[in-house]
Amino acid sequence: MRATVGDQLVQHGRVVGQHDKVGEIVEVLGQEGNPPYRVRFEDGHTGICSPGPDTEIRHTEIQR
Repeated sequence: MRATVGDQLVQHGRVVGQHDKVGEIVEVLGQEGNPPYRVRFEDGHTGICSPGPDTEIRHTEIQR
């Protein structure tokens, strides 16, 4: 799993009724885009995440 600053990190809900948690990657702490990542979530909370199998990275498009 590789990411860059500005990509979205999505943690999918694990049980029925639990919503996905979406955040923006504000810092990549690993080498070459690898985890861990510092993520700012929609509720304003910032934390360090090492994504698991229930997580996806949504890459931002580079506009030219």
